[in-house]
Amino acid sequence: MVFSFFLSKKASGSGHRIYISYTASVSGNKICKLPLGLFIAKEEWDQEKQRPLNIYCKKYKRLYAALNTIKIRIAELLQEKPDLSLKTISAAIRKLGFEENTSFTDGHFLSLMNDYLELKKNSVSLSTFRRYQVFMRLMEKFEGYLCRRILPEDIDSFFIRSFYAFGREEQYTESTLNRSAEFIKTILNFAETKGIRTHVRQIEIPRSKVQRKVLILDEKEIKKIKQARTPRRLQQAKDWLVISCYTGQRISDFMKFGSSQIITIDGKKCISFIQQKTHKEIVLPLHPIVLKIMGRYGNGFPKPLDPGSYNEQIKEVAAIARIDTPVKIRKRIGFRSRELDTEKWQNISSHIGRRSFASNFYGKIPTPLLMQATGHSTEQMFLNYINPVNHARVISLGNYFEKIYAEGA
Repeated sequence: MVFSFFLSKKASGSGHRIYISYTASVSGNKICKLPLGLFIAKEEWDQEKQRPLNIYCKKYKRLYAALNTIKIRIAELLQEKPDLSLKTISAAIRKLGFEENTSFTDGHFLSLMNDYLELKKNSVSLSTFRRYQVFMRLMEKFEGYLCRRILPEDIDSFFIRSFYAFGREEQYTESTLNRSAEFIKTILNFAETKGIRTHVRQIEIPRSKVQRKVLILDEKEIKKIKQARTPRRLQQAKDWLVISCYTGQRISDFMKFGSSQIITIDGKKCISFIQQKTHKEIVLPLHPIVLKIMGRYGNGFPKPLDPGSYNEQIKEVAAIARIDTPVKIRKRIGFRSRELDTEKWQNISSHIGRRSFASNFYGKIPTPLLMQATGHSTEQMFLNYINPVNHARVISLGNYFEKIYAEGA
């Protein structure tokens, strides 16, 4: 069954009415057209994809969900009774509710997803919970693409391949699709605990190599920032940036550093605090460079800055310090991220200090000690912060090659 949407030629005060057309094969491939109680301005309509141009703003997100629901419902009705009249189908569509809080039918995959989200709502971080919601919305869109509700037993390796094909057509990144597919497996495992049989053990997630480039400040760049002559109004941001590169903490933690958290262990000054995100207790020895900065603030820390101001000011600091190496970054343009050529200073944000700390000290300090400092639970999570191409280590290896060659010549 093929569905398509189109707009009425004439507009009313509410905009152009949306029509749905579908081909009913039992009626000799007759094309059936049905007006819907949904309207949109012509300039907001994507004629090629037959949906709102912006499916992410609140207003049109609901409209797009409604169009998907209508497709699925008509397909269900015609599967039950292929010769249903337009009048009966129209009446069934009018009964559909398009409320923001959707109810899910028991036994469907989305219902299991919703149950899992409710179960995890108070036990995972807000960022993780929001990521789960993104996966769920993606699955709702996939149902609209398939024109049917998904059941747990439907999900097998062929389903996963179809899901990837849909995601690539919608221009989702491979990493988003990989994480979504892993979440699908998580829900299937959750279903198994409820006694629902699935194909989860037979499912393999396609592994496509994604080139990962972690944006960091190397030690030479940090030195350039320390030595840069910046206006007084940027001094606190500059000092916080350097502090973050030598403590490896998130902005939610380092911006709360204070003198009361300083403790001394065997003559070494440390800072003791509870990480906001993980709730882990961290006791971190303070790097001599951090202690030097603290000395300028009466053995304390700079005045805290709000995240928005901090992110803007450290870009200015990096621009003054000529941190202008060309880099490729992914940036959100419209509804999807795109790879762009830009200069490093333009893309510096509060998290770069944490990544720089992990990358710059990796290989010089035992990894378990670095993980203790950053608060990472697993080495795999920690390694996500490491720049796989560390130029300092490459040069060091090259020097060893030259030294060994010279000794043997």
